[in-house]
Amino acid sequence: MSLSYDGDGRAHVHLPYNPDFDHALGGVHGGIMTTLLDTAGWFAAAALHENVWLATVSLNIHLLEPASRVDLEAVGEFIHRGRRVDVAEMRITGPDGRLYAIGTGTFVVIEGIAS
Repeated sequence: MSLSYDGDGRAHVHLPYNPDFDHALGGVHGGIMTTLLDTAGWFAAAALHENVWLATVSLNIHLLEPASRVDLEAVGEFIHRGRRVDVAEMRITGPDGRLYAIGTGTFVVIEGIAS
């Protein structure tokens, strides 16, 4: 995986196709998709903080269709900042723009643990 940010502060997590991540029917395992969504959301929220740690509180995931033999990109976008809780929205697409999964993540700010 690789991480980058665009000019609007969205976190981009790129995952080249790897057959080791496929389930028995040949699609990317849902756990891998969930990890991509969580990672993109966490980095989108974490980019807005200094000297604190964020922990994932909850994820709401919708796996929309199987992703088979394709590179994937998860994009996380910060959508709400509270006093202690941040919310991000995430999407996974393929190189052709096809949408494979969406989700939202809630991340709590933990003071006293440097990032």
